[in-house]
Amino acid sequence: MSTVKAAVLTAYEQPLELREYPALREVAPGEALVRVEIAGICGTDVHLWLGQLHVPLPVILGHETVGRLEAIGEGLTHDWRGNPLAVGDRVSWASSIVCGECYYCRVKRQPTRCTSRKAYGISYCADTAPHLRGGYAQQIHLRAGTAIFRLPDSLPSDAVVGAGCALATAIHGIERSPVEWGDTVIVQGTGPVGLAAIAVAKQAGATKILAIGGPPHRLELARQFGASETIDIGAVSDPAERHKIALAFTGGFGADVVIECVGYPGAVNEGIELPRDGGRFLILGQYANAGNISFNPHTITRKQLAVQGSWGFEPRHVDRALRLLEIPHWQQLFAGEITARFPLEQANEALRTVKNWSAGKTVLIP
Repeated sequence: MSTVKAAVLTAYEQPLELREYPALREVAPGEALVRVEIAGICGTDVHLWLGQLHVPLPVILGHETVGRLEAIGEGLTHDWRGNPLAVGDRVSWASSIVCGECYYCRVKRQPTRCTSRKAYGISYCADTAPHLRGGYAQQIHLRAGTAIFRLPDSLPSDAVVGAGCALATAIHGIERSPVEWGDTVIVQGTGPVGLAAIAVAKQAGATKILAIGGPPHRLELARQFGASETIDIGAVSDPAERHKIALAFTGGFGADVVIECVGYPGAVNEGIELPRDGGRFLILGQYANAGNISFNPHTITRKQLAVQGSWGFEPRHVDRALRLLEIPHWQQLFAGEITARFPLEQANEALRTVKNWSAGKTVLIP
């Protein structure tokens, strides 16, 4: 092939354009070229499409990707885990690269806040060579320093992309606001991040998990992932009534940990009332500027809450996510989350499917 196709975001709230770019053949030292086999559509992609997080335009979206190595640059001999790499290997990779040298990387050990951090499918203008830096394309060019993971034959691509960045995001967040053995947990939101949070909380030892979300097919998935009970926000539209049900679920005290995975600011107002006194509130879903909220800070003081934010993840969280997916139970659940597949030419329909919550995990097959 002399050219490759890509679905490109050229303007916010406008249809993606199908464009062609020169196919790549060679790469510089440390770089890699991957033929994309499957690319997940993340809720963050919808936020980007809606202009809620400003990025360089035009941009090839897509940061949840699996493909096969087509070219490997000099010096790139092993993956992040130390496994040897060869052309033809099936791989995935951490979606962002940090500098390792800035204040946050070296001094404060907060690499997800690196001042030079760049993410595939988000940070790279498609007009700048080598152009192919997002998953909504037939090829993707990986920079030197990318944390690449060779996937074992026992781990299907559907499980990796079904989990997407949501699983690594949940692992990073719950590391910062831990779920302890025997905890009662409330998860707000039953999208991919919410389901991943349920899985991680369950694996960590939570004995009771309440999922608040919708629509009904997402609540059924939440129960499969380990939620003890669910609240359908369509059927119970009054936040005060949902609060009453949540308190009853927790014995009247509130949850040990509440994890917000919705991505809409109003969920924070509701969620901050749900932990017990001395409990923890993890804000995990606010990955774009979707607007402001107001609440009484007396709630935090009175309840002695620990309120924690979490942004992105590191390669070590991708490693943990892949290891979790080697457990057959979780592998099957995350792979089964994919219910909608689209060719690259139907990327706009795929984005609308995610925006409207009309399917499980939605993917592109370039």
